[in-house]
Amino acid sequence: MEMFESFRPGASGWIFMWALLITGAFMVAVAVERGYYIWVKSNINSGKFMTEIRRLVTAGKYNDALALCDSAGDKALPRVIRSGLKLASTNKIADFRTIQNSVDEGTLEVIPKLQERTGFLAMIGNVATLIGLAGTIYGLILAFAAVSEAGYDAAQKSAFLAAGISTAMNTTLMGLAIAIPAIMVYTFIHNKTVKIIDEIDEHTVKLINLIMGNK
Repeated sequence: MEMFESFRPGASGWIFMWALLITGAFMVAVAVERGYYIWVKSNINSGKFMTEIRRLVTAGKYNDALALCDSAGDKALPRVIRSGLKLASTNKIADFRTIQNSVDEGTLEVIPKLQERTGFLAMIGNVATLIGLAGTIYGLILAFAAVSEAGYDAAQKSAFLAAGISTAMNTTLMGLAIAIPAIMVYTFIHNKTVKIIDEIDEHTVKLINLIMGNK
């Protein structure tokens, strides 16, 4: 296939194609790692989880609620909830502000881990587009140079013109083939991250109010 031939060292624009290939491999690695962390390691059915937590807290079973949080592993919401429950279970006179500060501390530990490296996907989308554009310009330069060269006959000019246009189109296509999925994956992961953070904010406030109401 002609596009695969463009990766051969010595082919017109091969350096742009390899730069795009490396960029694409980096995009796949980041997308897989972030997708796994957000959807598998951090995500939880917040409604079901918090229903059980509220039932245990209302019954005064803080240790059972803490055990439920521990059983969830490193998932984002249980980690934050646990920080508030632990303080409430060990300090019966803790006020709203003290528990809020404990929950905020847990939130500040979780959110950076949810957001790290996701921005690379948006950057890769832009970089892939620009590398493809650079390859396009390079191909057009080759094409115009072939047309303006006085030493070539018509057949040679046609061959060089075709090679230049092929370079321009291949790099453009390759750049877009990387940029479009990168931007789409970034959008999905970013929206899911925002949803998890919103759930943390919502349920921690409800939990604190519930704890204070039980005192």
